[in-house]
Amino acid sequence: MRPDHSIAQRLAGHVPARATTLRTTTMLQSLHARCLAAARWVGRQMERRRSRLALLEMTEEQLKDIGLSRGDAYCEFSRRLWD
Repeated sequence: MRPDHSIAQRLAGHVPARATTLRTTTMLQSLHARCLAAARWVGRQMERRRSRLALLEMTEEQLKDIGLSRGDAYCEFSRRLWD
């Protein structure tokens, strides 16, 4: 439905103002929830990236302490963002 059409219907008395307000509120809440979910996803991806970079900065001894080799660290670093 076009925005100008819904206003015309409301002015003509076909659509109660509350229904339009409720629909708008629900849409805004949905948009807000999606934006928050996207922000959380980006935050998780940034944390993964920082962790993978930290692996590359570790010395051989540090990697050995956590049971990884330099090759394992490079493999982890080269994984795709969504992996």
